[in-house]
Amino acid sequence: MPEMRPIPDREGPLLLRRPGSGGAQVIMDWIYVALGLVILLLAGDSLVKGAVNLSLRLGVPALIVSLTIVAFGTSAPELLVSVSAILDGVAGLALGNVVGSNTANILLVLGVPAIISVMHTSEHDTRASFVQMIAATLLFIVLCSFGTLEWWTGLILLAALAAMLLHAARETMRHQKATALAAADNEDEIEGADPDLGWPKIIVFLVLGLIGLPLGAELLVGGSVNIARTLGVSETAIGLTLVAVGTSLPELATTVMAAIRRQADVAIGNVIGSNMFNLLGIIGVASLVGPIPVDPMFFQLDLWVMLGASLLLIPFVFFGKDIGRTWGIVLSSLYLAYLVISLT
Repeated sequence: MPEMRPIPDREGPLLLRRPGSGGAQVIMDWIYVALGLVILLLAGDSLVKGAVNLSLRLGVPALIVSLTIVAFGTSAPELLVSVSAILDGVAGLALGNVVGSNTANILLVLGVPAIISVMHTSEHDTRASFVQMIAATLLFIVLCSFGTLEWWTGLILLAALAAMLLHAARETMRHQKATALAAADNEDEIEGADPDLGWPKIIVFLVLGLIGLPLGAELLVGGSVNIARTLGVSETAIGLTLVAVGTSLPELATTVMAAIRRQADVAIGNVIGSNMFNLLGIIGVASLVGPIPVDPMFFQLDLWVMLGASLLLIPFVFFGKDIGRTWGIVLSSLYLAYLVISLT
């Protein structure tokens, strides 16, 4: 592993600790991280619910709401963490969060539930989405090879995301016409939609989301940087591990509960979609906020682990193989090994 870069001291109202503070403050750092995660998850859910219902009340088509507001809203916690990290001068944490989250989404979010119950992914055709995810991953790696992700790379990533969203919209409308269904126009099928939600509640949800997201992100980033300083590792390593696992917990919890109810069949599609948004949407927007230097360590291990984990899905996507308990153990074990290597 290359020599770790020093972690800069944070400036601002939420400076949590300076080197040399006692064990009590170390405990507080972990509390800040946990509290930041909880606030992020609650605020993200609140923002999605408020934005979805506001859009539907204003007459925005349900399909557009599903493809844009819901998709971006559910990624809001990761986005705010990345933006906060860049503004605080720890861009490595932002990049590590996205790369680590994509790896965790495949090895952990698919691995752990498969240990509980077989995931019958063969019942769902995700081939087109999978190819798009691999293309997004390769594009991301190529752009990282320039050494810094800047505003122009962000525009390329966002343009690729827009093209994929347009393709998804066309495919959805074509499928609806072919099957004579209008499911996308049913508000009840959109995450966060509530026909009985009044204007006052919509405003409250929006306000709570807009206030909670930056607060939660600042607590999570601040606590994570201080923990990294305590452990003597880089902010990049903390982003790849602690922050990445934390921001992947909602997907993991949802998939585990679905596996317990034996309803985890669509998990692989959700993971593919989430990974594409992480690479194209989150890094695309974050790189417009400020340049993101790419630590050379990413090309020694992490980017290739992310790509390799993605390619492990080929048997399940193209050959109709279900993710059984053995595969679940393999995927989970690979992730644990990756965590150990990243932190050492």
